[in-house]
Amino acid sequence: MIKENKDTLKRISVVAACVLVNVLLSFVAYKLKLPMYLDTAGTIFAAVVGGFVPGVTVGVLTNLFSNIINSGTVYYVLISVLIAMITTYLKRRGYFDHVRRIVLYIIAISLMSAILGTCFQWILTEGSRFSDVAALAEEMNSNTGLGLFFCTMLIEIGLNFVDKGLMTILALVVYRLVSDKFKEFMLMGSWKQKPLSPQEIKEFRKKTGSYGKSLRIRITVMLTLAALGIATIMGWISVSLYYQASKADYTRNATNAARFASQVVDPDKVDEYLENGHEEEGFDETLDLLYRVRESYTGIKYVYVLKVERDGCHFIFDLDAEDEPGYEPGEVVPFEEAFDPYLSDLFAGREVSGIAVDSNWGYVSTTYWPVKNAQGRTVCYACADAELSALSDYVKNYLVKVLLVFSGFFVMILGIGIWISGQFLINPINSMAGCADDFMKGGEENAALDAKVKKLESLRINTNDEVEKLYQSLCKMASGTVEQMKDIRHYADATAQMQNGLIITMADMVENRDSDTGAHIQKTAEYVRIILEGLKKNGYYPDKLTPKYISDVIMSAPLHDVGKINIPDAVLNKPGKLTDEEFKIMKTHTTAGKKIMERAISTVQGENYLKEARNMAAYHHERWDGKGYPEGLRGEVIPLSARVMSVADVFDALTSPRIYKPAFPMEKAIDIIKEGAGAQFDPKCVEVFLDSISEVKLVHKKYHNV
Repeated sequence: MIKENKDTLKRISVVAACVLVNVLLSFVAYKLKLPMYLDTAGTIFAAVVGGFVPGVTVGVLTNLFSNIINSGTVYYVLISVLIAMITTYLKRRGYFDHVRRIVLYIIAISLMSAILGTCFQWILTEGSRFSDVAALAEEMNSNTGLGLFFCTMLIEIGLNFVDKGLMTILALVVYRLVSDKFKEFMLMGSWKQKPLSPQEIKEFRKKTGSYGKSLRIRITVMLTLAALGIATIMGWISVSLYYQASKADYTRNATNAARFASQVVDPDKVDEYLENGHEEEGFDETLDLLYRVRESYTGIKYVYVLKVERDGCHFIFDLDAEDEPGYEPGEVVPFEEAFDPYLSDLFAGREVSGIAVDSNWGYVSTTYWPVKNAQGRTVCYACADAELSALSDYVKNYLVKVLLVFSGFFVMILGIGIWISGQFLINPINSMAGCADDFMKGGEENAALDAKVKKLESLRINTNDEVEKLYQSLCKMASGTVEQMKDIRHYADATAQMQNGLIITMADMVENRDSDTGAHIQKTAEYVRIILEGLKKNGYYPDKLTPKYISDVIMSAPLHDVGKINIPDAVLNKPGKLTDEEFKIMKTHTTAGKKIMERAISTVQGENYLKEARNMAAYHHERWDGKGYPEGLRGEVIPLSARVMSVADVFDALTSPRIYKPAFPMEKAIDIIKEGAGAQFDPKCVEVFLDSISEVKLVHKKYHNV
């Protein structure tokens, strides 16, 4: 734990150093008034050496701290985050190992930075942040007519190529100088298990794709929707609260301005001001005071004084506002529809405030404050309008800035969320699943099983949560399963040896009744093996010739003549040619063998090698052309094991001496087998048998020399 804490502090120190480098270079560029930022070298280095999280962290912190020096850099967080993401992605694909690819990388981040940077600057200031760039863009536009925005973007692309090129070269030079041990140390900080190679990650993603939607996609969608939902709700609430609070402030300013204005108007001279206007003594002085009142309050666009009569508003004072001349004294303006609910109060001389009016003069909040004479009677109203449309524009600008800042943090949070899900959940699960798939294949030796357990243990998953607990349980289960498999395999081998012994014993019992078969079961079993291996080698019957099938056939081959146990000795060992009646009896050894094997199969439940023993015992005298016995089967309807045994059985019968005949010469026996292809025998079985005739001769020699 202490070592982990020290390693974490070291990695944090590296991130802090990268941020410091970025900020210092940015400060130099700012002080020298260079039209560049020079603030991405640390971000690129951190992403190359440490991956996504260090790179993004350096980029975001750089923008936050640089904003203290150069106000406005915080709005470009998205660009820093995207540079870190692109760098991490391309580093995994070896883009920093070749000069040509490094140039492509510089071009990519330069274009991205220039396009987004120009768009952001246009949104914020409708022009470049750099005066030199703005002046050059103006001149370029006047000469080419391409448009100020497009000219600015072209200049920004060139500057960014220089900027990002210098920063990339600096970052990669430092990366080449640091030791491999340091690189491995930084890389390990982003893994919660043994690091996976790009090829392993690609294979895992390919496998998870076969299950439909992967967990990575689900988490990404969930994080995106959650982040957007929270951002939308919080943004809407914050903007709404800000707007409502600002609107209340503006309305309050309108009320205070109207009340203050009411105090500078002489109520006893209202009628004279209305009648004579500027010619009346004190009119201009009062008008000047009203201008001062308006300037004293933020957001106040209009200040005016009027009398409310049944026929409309009779203006006394109306201040000019931004090229909009006011009404002259005595002019009458009809009531707007928005005032209908308040007319009774106005006619009664009562105060009316906070009236939202959307008129030709804009969207304003209006307050009417009564000007009363010495008797307390309202003689006119002092009015003030707060410009809410300007407030709306300000809120929109505020919202745009919030969105620009949020976009960078949104991508950062989304990326970190995906990274966390990958390192703490998806990659460990995929790694464990891959090892589990290896166990599912089965059929391997003990050494291979031990290697699989070691491979699982070498993952070293250390997420310190339920996933690690699952991993530890899986390791224990795998280790225990391998030990059980070893025990089962030991018992299975012992059982197989016992079965083989029983088969040989049964076959010997039958063969011993036959006076001159001469190791017939051993030789035919060898010939069967040779034929099966030849068929497998040539790619014949691939769906049938599985390792288990071949093993079952070879193991049960000695039982092909088990039915001869029922043949009388007089027929079985007759020295001369059999009569037709005797031959009929001899042919019954196939059906008898089938029955014997079926009784054995019914005793042993499930799939087992005795089924092929039954097929060979019953059908090894069937012919490819359908003229054999006992059922007259033909072609591939005859079980493959019986077709193989037919070739082996006949060849051994031809090359072995019998009491009724001498052994045929080897060449003559081979010719007979060759002539029987397509008539008596499966042509493919004959083909592979003849292809392996040298091995066949060795088997024949082995047993005939004994």
